Amino acid sequence: MADAVTRSHLSDGRVVGWYGEPGVVIDAEMADGTPPDALTARFGAEDFWVRWTSAECAAKLAGAPMHLWLAEHGLDRSGVDVEIVERDGLVICVARAVTEHTP
Repeated sequence: MADAVTRSHLSDGRVVGWYGEPGVVIDAEMADGTPPDALTARFGAEDFWVRWTSAECAAKLAGAPMHLWLAEHGLDRSGVDVEIVERDGLVICVARAVTEHTP
């Protein structure tokens, strides 16, 4: 895992890493995890982990701590090209910033 370009640490101690090209970030959450009540009250529960991991990636790409990202953008991920995969009980988001060269 040390050679991963970027990684995400899960609450159960597992780590998910990206081994592809630089400029990509990753975030993952346990699909069956219960989102915090305060966050679902603010942002809604529908597809919460998909929206959360996407916003986490946007914050990482912007170099912003998540609490500051939430205050300014909520769970928005504008300007970020994301790919969501659900695998082995995880919601995994891989993202890169959208540029004029992004296919």
